[in-house]
Amino acid sequence: MSNAEYAFMSAYLKGAEAKMVNPDHINRLPRAATVPDVMEAIRDTEVGGYLETASVKTFDDADRCLWQYFGRCLEQLEGLRLMPDDMCKVLNSYKVRYDVINIKTVLQNIPSGKQSNLIPVGVIHMRGLLDELARATSIDAVIRLLIEGGLGAYASVLREYDGGHETGLKLQMEAGLDGEYYKNLLDTAKDVEDGFILAKTFGLSVDLINLKIVSRAVIEEMGTVVSGCTITGGYLLSNQAVAGLLSGKLADIPNALGGTPYRGIADEVVAGYNRSKSITTVEEIIDRHRFQLLKEMLSPRVMSPLVIAWYLTVKEVEIRNLRLIIKAVFDDISVDEIKEYLVF
Repeated sequence: MSNAEYAFMSAYLKGAEAKMVNPDHINRLPRAATVPDVMEAIRDTEVGGYLETASVKTFDDADRCLWQYFGRCLEQLEGLRLMPDDMCKVLNSYKVRYDVINIKTVLQNIPSGKQSNLIPVGVIHMRGLLDELARATSIDAVIRLLIEGGLGAYASVLREYDGGHETGLKLQMEAGLDGEYYKNLLDTAKDVEDGFILAKTFGLSVDLINLKIVSRAVIEEMGTVVSGCTITGGYLLSNQAVAGLLSGKLADIPNALGGTPYRGIADEVVAGYNRSKSITTVEEIIDRHRFQLLKEMLSPRVMSPLVIAWYLTVKEVEIRNLRLIIKAVFDDISVDEIKEYLVF
């Protein structure tokens, strides 16, 4: 792979990052913002230009458009002839994240028979099987579609845990899907330039996802149910260490994390939950810290596959932030009230 390819992709991705929604755009919004206010505030961004051409009358309209836009961004990346092979590997591994999200959504809706609204991103979508997945009414049907779509490893996970819809089995199935996804990411990291940094970011993500799972389980007193439902492949927290956190109380977690960099995060989680009594607060605190850790490791890098890993991270965060803002506007909630939940 040539330096010219890396130079082109670094310039392309950093240029795209400069056109994303940032805190200045959010600060332009009035306290009682409307959807037109949001559109006006972000009109100079790439996503703002896309939304201007769409008809957005409900939150569902906006949600659908945002995910369509995100999918189009990934398709544009895939169409770039000068993308180095290492970056292609990272992109191909990353986008399966949305297959996993879609599979989980379908599994949650199967018992009720409700048709799922799925994200138009991922391998299943690219194979033209997304609508069929949304209509799946059994785990066997999902397994068949995963095999047809080239995601046999995820089909194997479902086979392993298929046997009922009890909470414990469902959580184990979801953890198995996440574990397979991160295993593939870590395998990809072994084969690319600067893969040791990439592997560290993936491992840190697993640690913080597990911290989120544990915190929620302890708060809801579901430690025994969640045992065995965390993700393998963490960077600093072994499976045994994560399991040990489930046996205590939320206030015990910071001390149990000892000298890891997660101690401060856990302290903030305890303080945030004691103040708000909301699990959402716990998740938002951990998500914000995860983003900051990834930013420190990935953001400064250019001429490396890490630049596409950072682009994918910030692009997803941009969509997440806009979904929160637009949902708040439709629910007549002041943007000021949700700013602490935004990640930048």
